[in-house]
Amino acid sequence: MMKTLLPLALFALAVTPAGADVKAGVDAWGRGDYTRAVQEWRGPAIQGDPDAQFNLAQAYKLGRGVSVDPAQAESWFRKAADQGHQQAQDNYGLALFQSGHKELAAPWLFKSADRGEARAQLVLGTMLFNGDGVPRDYPRAYALMTRASQAGLQSAGTTLAQMDQYISAEDRQRGMTLAQEYAAGSVAPNLPGVAVKPVKTVKTEKVASAVKPVAIPPSVLREPAPRSEPKIAAKPVAKTGAWRVQLGAFRDRGNAEGLWAQMRGKLGGAGPAYVTGGGVTRLQATGFADKAEAQRACKTVAASCVVVAP
Repeated sequence: MMKTLLPLALFALAVTPAGADVKAGVDAWGRGDYTRAVQEWRGPAIQGDPDAQFNLAQAYKLGRGVSVDPAQAESWFRKAADQGHQQAQDNYGLALFQSGHKELAAPWLFKSADRGEARAQLVLGTMLFNGDGVPRDYPRAYALMTRASQAGLQSAGTTLAQMDQYISAEDRQRGMTLAQEYAAGSVAPNLPGVAVKPVKTVKTEKVASAVKPVAIPPSVLREPAPRSEPKIAAKPVAKTGAWRVQLGAFRDRGNAEGLWAQMRGKLGGAGPAYVTGGGVTRLQATGFADKAEAQRACKTVAASCVVVAP
């Protein structure tokens, strides 16, 4: 069988430009030199660096250094998401939803919602309430919307008020209980396709069909104001000290990983350690040179933090 050779021009794209570097791109982005940032990220992104892929997706999404191109943004988010980049997973789920691929978006939104991403909780809660791309489930819709509201997403509180007009007191109470369980990490939103015991709702399908669909505010799916612009990922220098700080203990390791995704940017080059025992996973940040540095790190994070000696 004859093998098809890649055109030379296409093959050349896989070669990283000399000096191309993810952090150099971040520095250029910070100076407002978006074209240079994109040039720095493109080579590493093609070679598979998930941070470069995520950053390049952000550039296409925002139209900085390149023209706005939602399809390119979605493609690069997917590449980084497939490698476990959590910010990319969050954005990829929302991008799929925006492009109308709601059933494909649902598994990614469930992952993000489980980690506490408020926009994903709001969008998924709305989908569950409307039966849009996922089976209708009022209690879980109410639970996720409650979590999004508790996270400070103002539009989630408005949507909760809309839901209150239609769902029963029993479904509302079930939703509030689920929200508490999500917060405690004792239960997670179920992924589509996973066999789970369904949550019983008291409304009949006849009544449900008359419920007015809840709309997702467009602002939830747009980028925040410039002061809250999405972070561009850089790779800090790794810490190598022997002291640690403990950030929390969880029954579900996924919740520990979710907290690390929120905290790692505040701890420089510290790395995560997941210490298991007694039925829980303890999240620790590693690499601090001495007790004083570990104590300073604890003061920078909004979490229950304990210094752990070597």
